[in-house]
Parts: sequence; structure tokens; C-alpha cells
Amino acid sequence: MLDALARVLDLDAAERGHLFDLAGVALPPSGEPYPTEAPGELRDIVLALAPNPAYLLGPRSDVLEWNAAATLLLGEPTRAPDGARNLLWWMFTQPGPHGPTWVGTARRTLARFRAEHARRYDDPAFHRLIEALLEASPEFRELWPRHEVLDAQLGTKAIDHPRLGRVALLHLQSIPTSHPDLRLTQFVPADEPTSRALREAHEDEETG
Repeated sequence: MLDALARVLDLDAAERGHLFDLAGVALPPSGEPYPTEAPGELRDIVLALAPNPAYLLGPRSDVLEWNAAATLLLGEPTRAPDGARNLLWWMFTQPGPHGPTWVGTARRTLARFRAEHARRYDDPAFHRLIEALLEASPEFRELWPRHEVLDAQLGTKAIDHPRLGRVALLHLQSIPTSHPDLRLTQFVPADEPTSRALREAHEDEETG
């Protein structure tokens, strides 16, 4: 019945997942366990994308790989209570204050997480993370009941960085066809000063 309603309303993947979420019905998963560690070839790709920042996420927003350029640009993700490095936990429990870029990224990360949760409604790992966030973060408790969903991301980002200065980046989150449960996020320079700053910082790291 829910699938029929989704077809009649012409819902996209995120909206269909959210419909199942609201109904309290598990969206049928792919049937295969999702990776909790970076597949070797995807790990190599993330690392080789330097000097451009890149990282690989699992469905729960666990960080499976995070290259050195991402650490330079964004910092180092923290670990959730179950020990997994987790982007959502980091965004909502990192001490502030934070600017609008951080706040907006946290909100989009939560919206993507909710879409993934709708596909895996009965997954205990998702429930553990949600319960921990509800306890730890007032911001998460405020946003979680709003039921915002997001299935894809493409855009631009401007950051005033303490080491790199002002940088402008294009960013894309894509789905590797070899592992459709994972999400690969890449940043590329939007202008020459940003390209030069990332390249020089990478060369400094390489030379020690």
C-alpha cells in the first residue's frame, strides 16, 4: 500500500523512505550487510584524491576513510559511544560555538542520516546512535522530530580557515556503484587561490 501511494505521489527515493518512516514500517533493505570498514579500492581512491579533501561514509554516517586533506580542512571526526568514528556524532557533540557553515552541514548530515534510517528502520546500530545523540545533544533533540530528509548533495562551500585563509570549494556526495550503501564526498577548489592553498599545504605535509 505504501509503495502504491509513493508511486501515485511520484515520490523520489528520500521522500519514499520518509513515508515508510512516518508509517513506522521498515523500508525493505538491499538484503546484504552494509560495509563497516572501507573497501580497499575505495580507501585507495580517497587517499589518492589528495590534495583535495575527501572522505567515505557508511549508511549510519560512520567515517570509513578520511584523507589528510579533509583533516586539514575540516578537522578530525570524533568517535561515538560505540567506538565508531561518526560524522553525525562529531557534528552534534563537538564543543562550540560554531558558525553557519558548521550548523548547516550538521543539519544536512542529519537529513541524510534520517533517509538512511528509513531504509534500515530496525537496525540496532542506528537506534543506539540515535539514543546516544538524543541524550548528548540539545540541538539533535530539537531537530530530530522535524523529519527533514535529504538524499543527495551538490553545492559550494566557503570557509575562513585559520591556516589556508578563505577557501572556496565545490563539493559532491556520490554513490559508488560498486558499493551503493556507501557515500563518497569530494571537495575540489572553486578558484585558483584555493587550489594553490591546498596544493601548498599538501606539499608541506609531504615534506614533513
